[in-house]
Amino acid sequence: MCHANDRDFKVTVLGDACLDLGPEVHRFLTEKLFPQWVDVLTVEEWRAAVAS
Repeated sequence: MCHANDRDFKVTVLGDACLDLGPEVHRFLTEKLFPQWVDVLTVEEWRAAVAS
């Protein structure tokens, strides 16, 4: 993710389509860490964005 960001790629993480074994870890990654570099969307938000 960091390398893609460094190369100016637009990265989107579908937060509800990925899983971590610990719910707290998942929440930290998708709500605190990942948004510093990428867009974190739900599948429905992403579908709406690509449909428009």
